Amino acid sequence: MDGDRVTGRGVSRSGRRRTRVMAGVAVALTLTGCGDHRGDVLAEDTATADAKHLNEALGDRSRPRDAASIAATEIPVEARPLAEPEEGSTVRREVLAWSGRVFGDELATIDVRFVVSVPQRSARAFGDTGHTAGSATRCYRYELRLYRSTSYREIDCPSGAAPPPPSAAPVPKVPDDGRARLTAVLRTATPETLAGAVRAAFPQEWITVDTTTHEGALVAAVGVPAERDCLLLVRTPAGRIETPGYDREWLEPGETGCRTGLYVAPPR
Repeated sequence: MDGDRVTGRGVSRSGRRRTRVMAGVAVALTLTGCGDHRGDVLAEDTATADAKHLNEALGDRSRPRDAASIAATEIPVEARPLAEPEEGSTVRREVLAWSGRVFGDELATIDVRFVVSVPQRSARAFGDTGHTAGSATRCYRYELRLYRSTSYREIDCPSGAAPPPPSAAPVPKVPDDGRARLTAVLRTATPETLAGAVRAAFPQEWITVDTTTHEGALVAAVGVPAERDCLLLVRTPAGRIETPGYDREWLEPGETGCRTGLYVAPPR
């Protein structure tokens, strides 16, 4: 009789031979890295996924920054372990180039190289072919604009090592002695000299100055609106220097901002 013969003791010798042949084919496929289980394919997929993850992390830009500062503070370059696709896998982000800034209508660009390593995994069960060791290198350019979502696209990877990581520029802010400066101005200013005196005390181009006279009080707001940093002081008609309270949400884009309106006409 052709085919396998079933006896009381199970499958015949010919059936067992066929099972061994099928298992041998599965092992051979594993050793040759056939299909989408090769380590290089997994590494490429990981690089692609991590590039997308970085784009999402950079997200919408709401604060002015130069490209070097963004790269230095928001793109870690050390090799990081990954839980997927296999324990022992690592991905390294290398910042290759940066230029421009996120400011007004300007554009900042950052080129990043993703270097992924995936270890070999042996087959663990019938039907699980495992995969070979593999690696991949992919490069992407990120474009960042103020009040817009970050975009990215794949680019050709340059040869050679990455340059030293960039350094972050100091974040603009009201000087540490800003309160003392503004207090001194308010003590001696008149309604006519207030605006000029405050600007002279804070000459930095990134600091905004707004002053007014309201019901006999001198009001001055000094800040860095993009950083939601604001110093608001009032000299009352009696000569006292006061710090009016306000909701910090009013400093957000589209709200009052760092202006005397925080005191004179606060949102209702």
